[in-house]
Amino acid sequence: MILAKIAAAHDAPARANDRGVREETGGAGTSVRELLLPVPEQVDPILWIVRAATLVAFVLWTAWIFAGVDIAAGAAGSFFLWAILTPFHEAGHYLIFRWFGEFIMILGGTLAQHGMPLLLAGLLLFKRRDAYGAALFLWLFGWSWIMMAVYMYDAFDPRMLLLDGRTGADSDGHDWQNIFGDLGLLKSARGIGLLCGGIGRVIMVASLLWAALVLWRMRARRSDNPFAETGDLD
Repeated sequence: MILAKIAAAHDAPARANDRGVREETGGAGTSVRELLLPVPEQVDPILWIVRAATLVAFVLWTAWIFAGVDIAAGAAGSFFLWAILTPFHEAGHYLIFRWFGEFIMILGGTLAQHGMPLLLAGLLLFKRRDAYGAALFLWLFGWSWIMMAVYMYDAFDPRMLLLDGRTGADSDGHDWQNIFGDLGLLKSARGIGLLCGGIGRVIMVASLLWAALVLWRMRARRSDNPFAETGDLD
């Protein structure tokens, strides 16, 4: 009995300290906030305005892209973004994944196309603690899903022109016709394409909301110093 009381008295300060740490950090909720919404102690007011204007531009651009997306008609909504991602797609086929067998080599184009924006988003978030920049690259990852969805849908009845100037009906160069054929999913290609197009839209909208939350946190920390943002992130 006496030993139990002594042990309880010995453990009490440690338990109190643990409670204090949890109260100070705010528990798991704060951990998520610190991971996904880090902001500098002082925010450069000019950069904040630039970021806000950029976000508005991305919102308008997203609306324009969504208006032009027609998965069934083969329209992904942005030739500019297609031109940015296509070199990474081709590099995935012939430089990165060609050593892992034919199936992975074919799938590797899409993997590299998705991987570029995801890699940059991760580096910005975890290395530079730049959640705003990470959100914009996640937005590009979302559009990459729409680009993929267009080719998935087309795989069932190939009509889109490929880079070699032919359709999947005239050549064996249609990635998703080959992938779905190997997996026995060719009959479901259109449904999968429409689903992935919807997922891409959700990712893009979620990314813009993430960027907006980061800006909202930054707003309260705007400094009078135009050369701020030198403090620790919080």
